[in-house]
Amino acid sequence: MNRFTRAQRLRYWFDNTLSAGTIALIGWLAVASAVMILVAALLVHVTGIAPATEDGSQPGIAALAWSGLMRTLDAGTMGGDQGSWPFLFAMLGITLGGIFVVSTLIGVLTSGIESRIDELRKGRSPVVESDHTVILGWSPEIFTIVQELCAANANRKRACVAILADKDKVEMEDELRLRVPDTGRTHVVCRTGNPADLADLELVNPAESRSVIVLNPEGDEGDAHVIKTVLALTNAPNRRSDRYNIVAKLEDARNLRVAKMVGGDEADFVVAGELIARIAVQTCRQSGLSVVYTELMDFGGDEIYFKDEPALVGRTFGDAVQAYADSCVIGLRKADGRLVLNPPRAEAIAKGDKVIAISADDDTIRLGGQPDVREDAIRDAAATPAAPERTLLLGWNERAKVMLRELDAYVPAGSTTAVVVPSEELAEEVRALPAAKNSTVQVRVGDITDRDLLDLLDVPSYQHVITLSPADKADPQEADSRSLITLLHLRDISDHAGVDISIVSEMRDVRNRELAAVTRADDFIVSDRLMSLLLAQVSENRELMPIFEDLFDPDGAELYLKPASDYVVAGSAVNFYTVCEAALRRGEVAIGYRRKADSGKPEASYGVVVNPDKASPLKFAEGDRIIVLAEN
Repeated sequence: MNRFTRAQRLRYWFDNTLSAGTIALIGWLAVASAVMILVAALLVHVTGIAPATEDGSQPGIAALAWSGLMRTLDAGTMGGDQGSWPFLFAMLGITLGGIFVVSTLIGVLTSGIESRIDELRKGRSPVVESDHTVILGWSPEIFTIVQELCAANANRKRACVAILADKDKVEMEDELRLRVPDTGRTHVVCRTGNPADLADLELVNPAESRSVIVLNPEGDEGDAHVIKTVLALTNAPNRRSDRYNIVAKLEDARNLRVAKMVGGDEADFVVAGELIARIAVQTCRQSGLSVVYTELMDFGGDEIYFKDEPALVGRTFGDAVQAYADSCVIGLRKADGRLVLNPPRAEAIAKGDKVIAISADDDTIRLGGQPDVREDAIRDAAATPAAPERTLLLGWNERAKVMLRELDAYVPAGSTTAVVVPSEELAEEVRALPAAKNSTVQVRVGDITDRDLLDLLDVPSYQHVITLSPADKADPQEADSRSLITLLHLRDISDHAGVDISIVSEMRDVRNRELAAVTRADDFIVSDRLMSLLLAQVSENRELMPIFEDLFDPDGAELYLKPASDYVVAGSAVNFYTVCEAALRRGEVAIGYRRKADSGKPEASYGVVVNPDKASPLKFAEGDRIIVLAEN
């Protein structure tokens, strides 16, 4: 038996059409207006109450309908009406109906426009772009990433960065506008949605993207969210047939294996803890290294490029190093895909090999160097035997364990590492770590901002001091403030003791680096910025990933800042061709230098010069360093 009457079904259908949106409402208003006008026109025409026209005939239905339409849209039209009272009342009815229709129409249009604006503000409209960069997720690194991508796109006529995050669209745009005010030729669009949701992913059109960057959101389950997002990209039912170019950030190295299972050959993963720990350890032993890494990884200066150079086929790697006046060759990409950094000087360049060079741009890698080597200025200094080192690690965060492991891989046997942690629980955790091979680890509990504790530590007896950003401070400004207090105490201790202590500090906000210059620390590791630079570089060229992995790994070739006096006679007039020749004879590649006199000047890149003009004259003073790529 049918439970619903015809009237109920009709009402149900009518309600559904009204709920269809603004267009449906306007359609019903149009229907109501047409019915009202036609009924009135027929009524007036049949009754003959309309006033006669100039030729004495009655107006037709079309003329009456048009007249009724004008009165519907404009109530003032009936002000000059003439005719019988029945006709005037008929026109008044049409006018009153028109007032209802027009007012309703205005309300519907206003509501529809506001609804559309709200929808746009929510960021739910699809991005119709191609060959663009997609960023999935939101974290503090995003501002540097966007800034670097805008710099990388400076030569592109049309470039786009599309961001999808579970965050209000307007808030994202406001924050980006504040932190990245100038995006140049790059159009940045934000959309609100869950990056791990297949439907939301379609909003930023990843299928036609050039590259995809997946950020690790803040929280305990950040890595799980990254893995889910990569899984959604690579296994979507309507995914593109071509391989994706995905680079993603992970916090915990233990999640790397499953992440690679999900990403396959389409995704590269950067483990933040490992990366920052390795850079911190390398930098604490040689001040200025983080500036060198920053110079190589940002798009504002010199970067690493690959260049096919047929003219060098049959020649040696040493010849390639000296064949460029304004680029530094650091290795070879063999024809079989292998990357070799700092190969032997006599390594022959075969057909299909590409040089790996540091240059201002890919089109500035040009042959034409005229080596002018001063043989009398080259020094053949013997390597100094490594002596045990003493390192002080102040503070604790999630990267500290990796730092202890990496530090043990670099220091000579018999070294000592002292660690100050904020709680006894953490002290027990450090004591439970596997025994180090080359160093003895000592643990102490205390507040690193306490001057009495720092005085008891005998800080001047350590060659290297590292201060870590506290893990219990979620606010970067608060964490950096505590680091600044510790740095000021350390510098005061150094001044009173009359010794120069090598101090490296981890900062979370790059804006605090210049503020921290008053502490005269040797270097600062800005973890979020370095991560952002690496993600941006790999998103533009995924072949760079194994190069940076090699540079950060204790095995193989790494960057070192070595005394300039070991390479050339101090004070002598030389050029960088001579420095490169001196480095080649030691099995190394020179890529730049650091002036000690400028080490405290931000405007001079803290004294670091990467990829200098090889022909320009130079003089090195005592304390200056040569930046080399070497095995040790």
